Amino acid sequence: MTLATSCWPSPAKLNLFLYITGQRENGYHDLQTLFQFLDFGDTLSITPNDSGKITLSPDIDGVTVEENLIYRAAIALQSASGSTFGAHIHVDKILPMGGGLGGGSSNAATTLVALNHLWHTALSTDELAQMGLALGADVPVFVRGVTAFAEGVGEVLTPAYAEEKWYLVAKPDVSIATAKIFSHPNLTRNTPKRTLNALLAGNYENDCEKIVRELFPKVDKAISWLLEYAPSRLTGTGACIFAEFENEDDARLTLNNLPDWLTGFVARGVNTSPLLTTLKAQKQ
Repeated sequence: MTLATSCWPSPAKLNLFLYITGQRENGYHDLQTLFQFLDFGDTLSITPNDSGKITLSPDIDGVTVEENLIYRAAIALQSASGSTFGAHIHVDKILPMGGGLGGGSSNAATTLVALNHLWHTALSTDELAQMGLALGADVPVFVRGVTAFAEGVGEVLTPAYAEEKWYLVAKPDVSIATAKIFSHPNLTRNTPKRTLNALLAGNYENDCEKIVRELFPKVDKAISWLLEYAPSRLTGTGACIFAEFENEDDARLTLNNLPDWLTGFVARGVNTSPLLTTLKAQKQ
């Protein structure tokens, strides 16, 4: 038996600010960051079936099925719920890998949320978020689906509000491994902790940006170019940078001027994830 195919958004995120406030004995870093979703991202087309098997398409070069976060998320849900259902999941991948937009984590979260609904496994959001944490530190925020202030190693989430601005997101031709940045000896690790209100009232910065700009001249060049048009900075630890605009027209005008050594897109920041919006519509 095969059920109808449904499409589920897997949105990008931006770190509107990111501060490293310490490092633990196990090597993990304490941070303070503000996650906001974009109305732009990958799409997962999911076809449930009663085979008990998880199949994926298309193949991703260099990543086995068993390593794929989508597959791992589906298997984790099967294991936790005892579900005997399976599914075929097709990914329309438009978010760049290693870009700092959370594409892999978002894919995993969309898989958990969508299959929990389609398989009628009825796990709570808290249970799905906990399951997601085992897959990656950023998965829970995508599961919960609201703009959030994150502390600890990223797992302590407080719902927050951010102005829904327009963003031009641009990526030079580089891919950056998170571990490379977090292991760098010159990374700032002692930014003082502040309250969310204090952080929202200040200038937004990213403690990882200085190291990334030193190590990757293409990112440095991209930020320098974008700063000519609007306030701009790095998102996460990846290669993507973003500039914020008050309206869509200004963002698209800048996109039209993007040099050929950058790729980019325009999207709006949203406080409710498109995934959450789709889930609510599916339940009606």
